[in-house]
Amino acid sequence: MTADRKAHWESIYSKKAEEDTSWFQPRPETSLALIQASGEPPTAALIDVGGGISRLVDHLLDLGWQNLSVLDISGTALEATRQRLGERASRVKWLEEDLLDGSPGGPYRIWHDRAVFHFLTQAEDRERYLKQLSTALEPGGSCVIATFGPEGPPQCSGLPVQRYTPQALATTLGGSFALEETRTEIHRTPAGKDQNFIYCRFRRK
Repeated sequence: MTADRKAHWESIYSKKAEEDTSWFQPRPETSLALIQASGEPPTAALIDVGGGISRLVDHLLDLGWQNLSVLDISGTALEATRQRLGERASRVKWLEEDLLDGSPGGPYRIWHDRAVFHFLTQAEDRERYLKQLSTALEPGGSCVIATFGPEGPPQCSGLPVQRYTPQALATTLGGSFALEETRTEIHRTPAGKDQNFIYCRFRRK
């Protein structure tokens, strides 16, 4: 399964330019706002899981964040981001891993995930994700997860997704995580389509 997932995403990233991917954001405003709302200082350890070619890391570096990790299953995506950052790439830890099978490292004070979790349509995969999250995130740390909302599309990049309300996402994460803030976002894709996202910020108890 890991090989199949990796092959799928390597193919996506090798065929599409950054600006042509449906999830492209020049500036991930909602993610940045929720990370700031966590109250953690820029010295706190933060991981962006499924960070790929996201520009979140660029903006965090601009804001003075110093202890950043980016994890993605696609080496092609990570290399594109390293090339974009130039010499600043040396200030980031890069993890080419399948999150479900590899090691995200840690411990972290902030775990950020924009749209990895909603690809996990099987209960066993969600359980493996939550085990990794619980191992890597310190008690008291913050977890920011974004998924397609109830009105979001049923698929993304040729794969089915699990859509959530904030309450359903909180129930799935379980009692170890307290839901502190939710936001909705209508993401306009480069193709001009609107996608309904929910963003939730949790605190690990």
